[in-house]
Amino acid sequence: MPFLHIRIAGRSLTDAERLHLQDEATRLAVTLLNKRAEATAVFIEETNAEAWTVGVRRQPAAGYLEVTVSEGTNTAEEKERFIAAAYALLEEAVGAPLHPVTYVIVREVPMESWGYGGRTQESRRIAMAA
Repeated sequence: MPFLHIRIAGRSLTDAERLHLQDEATRLAVTLLNKRAEATAVFIEETNAEAWTVGVRRQPAAGYLEVTVSEGTNTAEEKERFIAAAYALLEEAVGAPLHPVTYVIVREVPMESWGYGGRTQESRRIAMAA
């Protein structure tokens, strides 16, 4: 059950571009992190370029992507491939080369510390094992 939070600065996405970005982010979670599409949520935020700096310099366009997953459910290799593909997806979405200081984060949360539908991931894991 990944949650993907994407921030884009310096351009406004059309509805079609936003849907494409959501679809592609979901596809990356499914194909590279082995997550289920039906349990994947994607939230996109847009902001103006003036809100984003690297060092002390404003960037004409920027992006950030963070995916939250249950701790221990992905290998280092899976996360590395996801980070590379997500960076490329951000560049596509922004439509310009990104500054190398563009972050893609895979945040791992203990299963007992998050969930959906009012149940923790840990309680779901235990129920499936029984």
